Amino acid sequence: MGVYSDYLGKQFSFDELSNERKKQLQRISNIRRRDIIVYASNINASAPNSIDYSDVLPFSDQLSNLNSEDIDIILETPGGLAEVVEDLVRLVRKKHKNVGIIVPGTAKSAGTIFAMAADEILMGDLSALGPIDAQIVSNGKRFSADAFLEGLNKIRKDASNKKALELAYIPMLQNLSPGEIQHCENAQQFSKTLVTNWLKEYKFKDWNIHETSQTPVTQEDKVKRAEEIAKMLCNHGKWLTHGRSIKMQDLQEMKLAITDYSQNTELNDAITRYYTLLQMSFETNIYKIYETTQSQIYRSINQTPPVNNNILQNLPNPLIADYECGKCKSHYKMQINFEEHFPIVDGAIPFPSNNKFKCPTCGAESDVLGLRQQLEAQTNKRIVD
Repeated sequence: MGVYSDYLGKQFSFDELSNERKKQLQRISNIRRRDIIVYASNINASAPNSIDYSDVLPFSDQLSNLNSEDIDIILETPGGLAEVVEDLVRLVRKKHKNVGIIVPGTAKSAGTIFAMAADEILMGDLSALGPIDAQIVSNGKRFSADAFLEGLNKIRKDASNKKALELAYIPMLQNLSPGEIQHCENAQQFSKTLVTNWLKEYKFKDWNIHETSQTPVTQEDKVKRAEEIAKMLCNHGKWLTHGRSIKMQDLQEMKLAITDYSQNTELNDAITRYYTLLQMSFETNIYKIYETTQSQIYRSINQTPPVNNNILQNLPNPLIADYECGKCKSHYKMQINFEEHFPIVDGAIPFPSNNKFKCPTCGAESDVLGLRQQLEAQTNKRIVD
């Protein structure tokens, strides 16, 4: 049986899910013999799941709990602002000498830029980075800065060859300003600069001998290799779409050393289990998790500020929720207790201890485990059966 199927059959409460997730995170830390922090977002959520400036405070808060020289960062993100990634990397590098970035699933766009700031990048069979070509929003449209500049150069070459400008191009060019063109160039160059500098300074710091020629590696060699990798990662023409997955083999073909954690049986099991539990945690209303082995901050839908695990929400106890049967649409008052010894209110029905609600009207059975997990995640309280 697969790990996901195994966990699905266990009907975890949110507390149990969180405790098991922490257990696997501690396993990874023990195997790697270093501190560990997680920055993870639900890439499928209809929520602000990208890397943005609101991440700096909670990430810094969790980072303050760690003090060792060596640290691993588990990264799961669809991307976001490279400027914020620069700030997060500065926070990490100010405290920690050696940084490993573990990508069990997806770290696209700005997440890939983040990964390039590591001394070691760890990936497995499901892992994927992505192109880092800057994405520009203009006049309500989102497009690749690299694709835009490439298209503009084609128009220039075509006009130069024909000694005239095609009429079809005129309306498009009339809507462009020099500032927009410069903005695209600056955004693209910013991504390349970050990746080039970080690869040279961190990833290549112990690269001293060329494997084939056995000759010493010079600083110029490091800069050249870093620039080549940055250029390839930025090349929209190579990847064709910003959402393209760049796998471990693609990166190795770029001559970028990647640690394949699937080759370590125990580490692979711990990371796979943690990642599975992470995704199960995202099936509640949580869409971002910042955590260490001993602490965590959640961000959840309909809850603007981050919620620290030490803060309890001031909800009524018991909570009486309106519940609708999915089949016959009958409505019931469901009583949810967060403390023991509360009698059932007149006209209410208790939250089912087995997470299976049987409609008194039509007899249809509904699985309310997801509702339990959402309530426990949002309130940081456990439902008492």
